[in-house]
Amino acid sequence: MPKQTFFHLSNDKKDTLIHAAKQEFSRAPLHEASIANIIKSAGIPRGSFYQYFEDKEDLFYYLLNQLAEKNNQRFISVLNEKNGDLFETFIATFQFMIEVHRNEEHNNFFKNVYLNMNYKHEKTLAKDVYEENQKSQFLNTLKLIDTSNLNIQDEHELHHVLKILMGVTFQNIVQLFVREYSGEEALRNYLVQMDLLKRGLQKN
Repeated sequence: MPKQTFFHLSNDKKDTLIHAAKQEFSRAPLHEASIANIIKSAGIPRGSFYQYFEDKEDLFYYLLNQLAEKNNQRFISVLNEKNGDLFETFIATFQFMIEVHRNEEHNNFFKNVYLNMNYKHEKTLAKDVYEENQKSQFLNTLKLIDTSNLNIQDEHELHHVLKILMGVTFQNIVQLFVREYSGEEALRNYLVQMDLLKRGLQKN
């Protein structure tokens, strides 16, 4: 997380630094990104950078965390719009993610994130619900889900359904970049997989 000095900056200065960071992480993946390029673009001394962040990893994961927060807020909003329909919510969310991730302004940043995916990247984006600061938010999300059309017995199973759907969604986003699918191809594949999950995989 950023140091407190970062949060004390004016919004303009914070935005300038974040924009410079996104530019650099769009140019290169985390392990190749340069602090020198970030501070040059942001117009700040190297010493100032270390007053705000421990290192480039600290800044990178702050960006990912902000992205995850926005995704989570949108998911909850769509879940409300869809009257708690979990499958329709995931499909609408995936469609939105395709549009955002394919946007030229964001494309290279997301490409570098997903093509260099590791456990920490995935955990940050998934917002691990087992972490203490995520539990209350997760429980509130569960209350919004209409379980009347889900073949589950309890909240514990609902939790696992969410993890399965998140896993399928996340993997399809990764494949969007790995295989360079068009938005139409990515959505078609995703809908097939979601339909299989809705129908079940084993015959009675």
